[in-house]
Amino acid sequence: MKIKRTYDFGSESGEDAIDSTEALEARLKALRERIITESQSADLLSLAKLRLDEGELLNALERGDEAWQVVRPIVDLFTQAAQWELAAEACDVLSQSEHDDALVALANGIWLAVTFPVDPQVSVSLLQYVIDDTPDDSDGAAVAAAVAKYIIDLRASDDTHNDLSFFATQMMGDVARRHSQIETQEQFDLWTKRMELDDPAKFLVRLRNVLDVMAQDDWWIDRDALRNALPA
Repeated sequence: MKIKRTYDFGSESGEDAIDSTEALEARLKALRERIITESQSADLLSLAKLRLDEGELLNALERGDEAWQVVRPIVDLFTQAAQWELAAEACDVLSQSEHDDALVALANGIWLAVTFPVDPQVSVSLLQYVIDDTPDDSDGAAVAAAVAKYIIDLRASDDTHNDLSFFATQMMGDVARRHSQIETQEQFDLWTKRMELDDPAKFLVRLRNVLDVMAQDDWWIDRDALRNALPA
């Protein structure tokens, strides 16, 4: 099951099912009215969070170009404010917009979600796009799965670790079967070692290379400056 961010569309209950264009349009209209009202008093970050929800609704309405126009500027706002998780979530929305630069958005989002200690569910959700969308024989899916498992082990809280770790283990097994027809634990252990998926120092560098290909040098952030500012 794909881990996906749950959005809060204003005062509506999270249990409400959005099952029609009319319902989506009504929510979008209400949200935009709220943005207009709150723009008089709310701070920029609060408004940007509402814009993030607006972009998600626009994607759901298959209005990806509009979603891109709404959400792309707030990636910069979130990064300037060091709101790394929100910046990664905004990149997630952009990656689903079907814009020409959607893959660039995904690369930027993954870099942020891996580099900074954001919610591991956000990181894994972004990495799963790579796993789902790469060819079966691609090493990129294996690298993304290894990074996802590593992040879960590193960051998941005690309350969520078991469920997320189980999910990551299943994901690694699925990738191994796709990649090399791995079926047994012994085969899996040998495959993991052969692919160097047991060494974070190696698979994190390989992920960086995958992201460089995806981004095609269109980075929205100064990665060197951000890395240098990280705690040792």
